[in-house]
Amino acid sequence: MSIKENIIMNKILIILISLVILQSCQKTKTEYLKENRFDLTASNFDFPQKDFRIIGFGAYHGSAKTEQAEYSLLKSLTKNGDIEYYLPETDYSTGYFFEKYLKTGDTLLLKDLIVEYGNVAEQEETIEVYKKWKEIKRLNDSLPKENKLAIVGIDNINSYKYSTKHLLEIFNFQNYTEKPFQRIVNIVEMDTTDFAVHYKSYSKVALYNFVKEYEKNPKKYEKDINDKYVFNHIINNLKLTFKDSNREQTIFENYKYLDSLYNFKNKQQFVRFGFFHIEKERENNNPSFFTRLIENNFYERNEVISIIGYLTESRVLWDIIRDEKGSYKSYTTEGGYGIGDYEKEYFRGIENLKSSKNSDITLFRLNKSNTPYNDGIPDLMEIIMIDKESNGIGVKGKSTTDFLDYAILISNSKASIPIQEMK
Repeated sequence: MSIKENIIMNKILIILISLVILQSCQKTKTEYLKENRFDLTASNFDFPQKDFRIIGFGAYHGSAKTEQAEYSLLKSLTKNGDIEYYLPETDYSTGYFFEKYLKTGDTLLLKDLIVEYGNVAEQEETIEVYKKWKEIKRLNDSLPKENKLAIVGIDNINSYKYSTKHLLEIFNFQNYTEKPFQRIVNIVEMDTTDFAVHYKSYSKVALYNFVKEYEKNPKKYEKDINDKYVFNHIINNLKLTFKDSNREQTIFENYKYLDSLYNFKNKQQFVRFGFFHIEKERENNNPSFFTRLIENNFYERNEVISIIGYLTESRVLWDIIRDEKGSYKSYTTEGGYGIGDYEKEYFRGIENLKSSKNSDITLFRLNKSNTPYNDGIPDLMEIIMIDKESNGIGVKGKSTTDFLDYAILISNSKASIPIQEMK
């Protein structure tokens, strides 16, 4: 055999050995998943871990069964009083009014809250999210008084509507005749104002002038502030909307500030955000909210639990189409790009979940001591892209369990429907 033939044979042998190793790893992962899977649609589902401080669930926005998956997690975690706080992806004041809905059952308020909630992610402005909150209310009503959920928003402000409403509850505006103060009252009373944050809307200018006037002499107004802690928090978050700010940093700083009020460190919480925010490791050099909690020693890594949802054979709400005045017209859905299981865009290793599922909403525990998901391969984190640049470099050499603890595979889900279509 010539030297050239020998080199070729060695290369073939290396490839064959690599294929055997890869096949072995695939089998190991599939076997592991089948031993550590849970049917989230089962009435007796019980979340397998109780030893956490904060647990987060995130998935692609806009798929109907994602809301069902979240509710199943909440139902399990609340039945034994395992969580006390629910942190949806919204600002403090909108969260305050969500809690008011849980107490009052005002469905007109809820519908309007869902519309405002869509300012963070338009695909959450849906009938399915509305119905989920109604289920959360029924669940909360059934809990003993000591186990009822408190709602806390920690996100930045994406609409001024509920911040201005909240200000009117904790500050006695009627005691002041100055224009900056009266304009805030008018904004809420008219309820037709543009509450947009991301350009120079009427409400943005009014709030900017109010904050400016207040900060000239804060002591002058102290007697008319009913809750100074919350008032200061709203003012500080309003000021962030008047300049460029880092969203993840804002979320983290809000959480730290509110810890002194809610005692997060000694309470268990459930977080619902988009899945980037609950990743426990950096992609490239961009730390998520959960990563900041760990890196700043707010919690130990094992006290932070991340659950990420994946879609297969499903659709998502894609675009909400509006006219020139911003009024709702129609919507589109997508079943290729945007679900993470498409021939041109898919998560590495998602096939293992698909071959191991036991229901249309299957939870897989990935963080047990014998897990094969700590192998330095970023399964379920690296997005393989055919026509676009992927995140491969940002997650290279990192393990699945560096980022998350559980995966949920959601199958055969319809797209969510905009709440404007609700009859």
